[in-house]
Amino acid sequence: MTNFKPISLDKVKSYPLKDRVSKVEIEDFGEAWKPGGSMSEWLNSLPNILAGGEFRNITEDIVRAASSDKTIILAMGAHAIKVGLNPVILDLLNRKILRGLAMNGAGIIHDTELAMTGFTSENVDEVLGKGKFGMTEETGRFLNEAISEGAKQGLGLGRSVGAMLVKENFPYNRYSLLTNAYEQDIPVTVHVAIGTDVIHSHPNVDGESIGRTSHLDFRIFARLVSQLEGGVFINLGSAVILPEVFLKALSLVRNLGHTVRNFSTLNMDFIRHYRPMTNVVHRPTLEGGKGYCLVGHHEIMFPLLAASVIETLNEKNKGKE
Repeated sequence: MTNFKPISLDKVKSYPLKDRVSKVEIEDFGEAWKPGGSMSEWLNSLPNILAGGEFRNITEDIVRAASSDKTIILAMGAHAIKVGLNPVILDLLNRKILRGLAMNGAGIIHDTELAMTGFTSENVDEVLGKGKFGMTEETGRFLNEAISEGAKQGLGLGRSVGAMLVKENFPYNRYSLLTNAYEQDIPVTVHVAIGTDVIHSHPNVDGESIGRTSHLDFRIFARLVSQLEGGVFINLGSAVILPEVFLKALSLVRNLGHTVRNFSTLNMDFIRHYRPMTNVVHRPTLEGGKGYCLVGHHEIMFPLLAASVIETLNEKNKGKE
């Protein structure tokens, strides 16, 4: 071991700190909060570093798209409904900021149960052992009937359920995304994986109707995606199905000759999953646009984003007066 002499540091070459490229500058620092400040002041107080910068940038992209009458699509897992975000999403629909919603099959279940009763989301641990998970009679009967009836009328799955909710006039319809979107003629597309939803175990399930209506919704979704140039696609809490559907729809519309290159994508979830990061943030924006990822709880991050967009739009409109 005596042959291994420590290397000498005497001839190491250094250079002035001022000549180094640095990634953090005090100009990018955040500001301490002052009591009584506004939402726009909070947004401006964020550090312009990492997620702080991305939060500002995606807010600006959404505001720019909304102000320019461009398409903004919200694709959402059912968890967004279960954590109480319907009023926030409904407000964005009412303001004409969102042009379309996309859900997985669980979304129609929780949205419908809320419209019917004002509550949803059973305790799976408590009922699974008894074979009672997903076996509530009204949920399966209503949704399967709505889908079957919609298939006969040539409707997509989302519109089929929305039409039946309006027809039944349930006491909490005002909280339903499907009801309000139907009344405003805003497309809600539902993308089903057979066997993933509790209504697929009920006696009146009609697989043919589910397939027909959900495939029609895929084509309606693709129409929305074909209009995304200059717009924004948001994936809120879907780890697999909606990122996969989005990528296929994007490839389809490009194959058909639609120009969809320069647009923004945003993934929002608790953690960074492979498919959303690849199929929403990275691959779709390789030829233009920008992909973002904001990690955090839906019930906190999405209301913050919505509030930032609304406040920024409000400030922009004031400047025009």
